[in-house]
Amino acid sequence: MGILAWIVVGLIAGVLGKLIMPGDDPGGIIVTILIGMVGAVVGGFIMQNILGVGGGGFIWSIVVATIGAVILLALYRLVVGRRAT
Repeated sequence: MGILAWIVVGLIAGVLGKLIMPGDDPGGIIVTILIGMVGAVVGGFIMQNILGVGGGGFIWSIVVATIGAVILLALYRLVVGRRAT
């Protein structure tokens, strides 16, 4: 899947990640969605290149991207939350 497709999937995953992990984020909704997009790209990279799981269709890509987005959002909250206190 091309990088543009992962960005679109990442946008969807960022929104889904925000729905899964509601609450105040230090950067707001735009930063949260951008983190979701990065999580999608990282999740897709890990699944395809490290775990060797490729393909699976659009729904599978959204699931993988959403998992990556949720993980990165959790890490972001952990790091920024520590810095703010």
